[in-house]
Amino acid sequence: MKMKVALIIPCFNEQDNIIGVIDDVFSHLPPDEDWRVIAVNDCSADATLAKLDEDGRAVILDLPCNSGVGAAVQTGFKYARANGFDFALKFDGDGQHRADYIPALLEVLKNDQADFAVGSRFIRPEGQGFQSTSLRRVGIRFFRFLIRLLSGYTPSDPTSGFRAYNRRALEFATRYYPSFDYPEPEELVLMKKNHFRIKDVFTEMRERRGGVSSISWYRGIYYMFKVGFAIFMVALRPKEEDFN
Repeated sequence: MKMKVALIIPCFNEQDNIIGVIDDVFSHLPPDEDWRVIAVNDCSADATLAKLDEDGRAVILDLPCNSGVGAAVQTGFKYARANGFDFALKFDGDGQHRADYIPALLEVLKNDQADFAVGSRFIRPEGQGFQSTSLRRVGIRFFRFLIRLLSGYTPSDPTSGFRAYNRRALEFATRYYPSFDYPEPEELVLMKKNHFRIKDVFTEMRERRGGVSSISWYRGIYYMFKVGFAIFMVALRPKEEDFN
C-alpha cells in the first residue's frame, strides 16, 4: 500500500519562480508513493496565484491576508493532517531547494531513522553546492551556537527550510509550529525539547532563481535578534505535556 505524502510549498510573491519549482518537483517525485503538492499562497501581491491556478498541478490554499511563512506552513500542515497524510515535506517556493533530494529526506523517515529530517547544505565540505551569502552564513553560525547552548543539539543548517516530517512530527507541527516570520531555528529547539529524533541529510541548494529575497543586510540583523529572542523563549517553555 502506498504511503500518502504531502509536499508543502509556501509562497509569497514568487511569480518568477513558482512554476519552475512545480516543474522540478513533479520531475522528481518518487512514483512508489501517493503524492500531493500543496501550494500555500500567502496573499501574494503579484501573479503567483494566477500562475498556480493556470498551471493546475498543485492544490492551492490561498490565504486571505499576508500572515508570514510560519502561518503559511502551518496551514499546509493542517491540510495534510486533516487529509490523513503519512508524511509531509516543506519545500521553499523560491527555487533554492532541489527536488532531486526529496527521496533522501523521505527515506530517513521511512526507515525510522528519525521523526524529522532537515536538508543541510553544510554536511559536506565548503564549496559543495550553493552555500548562501556571507551575511546569512554569519546568522547560521550564530543560530547553530545558540541552539547548541540552549538544547545541547548542534544543527548543521539551522535556517534550512527543506524539511520532512513523519506522522507524529506532523501532528506536533500542526499544533505547535512557530508563527514568527522565520521559524526554522525556533522549530529545532521546540522539536528537540519534545524529544523528536532529528537527522540532517545532505542536500545541495541553488541561488534564488528570480525575484528578491525578503532579507536585506539590515533586516538580517533584525532577524537574528528577533529569532534569537524567540529561541530563548522556546527554551524556557516546558515540553508540551498535552502532546507527550
